[in-house]
Amino acid sequence: MNHESFLTAYEQALALQSWDALAPFIDANACFVFSDGTYQGKPQIERAIRATFALIKDEKYRLENVLWIHVSTDCALCTYQFFWSGLINGVASQGSGRGTSLLINGVDGWKVKHEHLGPNAK
Repeated sequence: MNHESFLTAYEQALALQSWDALAPFIDANACFVFSDGTYQGKPQIERAIRATFALIKDEKYRLENVLWIHVSTDCALCTYQFFWSGLINGVASQGSGRGTSLLINGVDGWKVKHEHLGPNAK
């Protein structure tokens, strides 16, 4: 699997809204930055992601305009736009923003080492 197919598989795992499906994609010492905080290490990231999955029901999530900034045999860095929609407390909701992901390629294959999701540019 290369970095591009890994990112596609990661996106598909996110769409399942299952931590068990998503966990193999995330490095044990990853750092994720979301609008509500910074999460260091897989246990913190798991709590944040499970909370999001619990909040947004029937979520649809997609990435667009992926731009690979750096690619080598052991790491890849990209930026992208993300879009989500789903139900929050039974009300249709949606949002979008910009993301940056650092992927590393180690003995266990590709993993997300860092992810930063934020608002769209003004």
